[in-house]
Amino acid sequence: QVQLVESGGGLVQSGASLRLPCPASGDTFSSWYIIGWFRQAPGKEREFVATISRGGGATSYANSVQGRFTISRDNAKNTVYLQMNSLKPEDTAVYYCAADRSATRVYSDLRNEYDYWGQGNQVTVSS
Repeated sequence: QVQLVESGGGLVQSGASLRLPCPASGDTFSSWYIIGWFRQAPGKEREFVATISRGGGATSYANSVQGRFTISRDNAKNTVYLQMNSLKPEDTAVYYCAADRSATRVYSDLRNEYDYWGQGNQVTVSS
């Protein structure tokens, strides 16, 4: 299995940028996994943000972050990144990275298809 540990969150002002790294560790290679980012705001369900294929050649984004967020991965470093630009107060949430061990999917935006989750990292955007 794989362990995921998010970092890089914090408090920023509206319009700022943040990059969230998600390094993977464990007894297998992170390039075997589809990686996704999800977020959960207070009182709301956890929602899809972005996902990336094993090789990094395919990505998908939620409409709410399209054009502002970029997901990428460096398999040599076993790390996936979420670059967040032009942050808005409505982006405030706990951000989670997750790994999907499917051998058939290219990527996934469905929460229940992910097998491993990080502990979450708070991002707060002030207006």
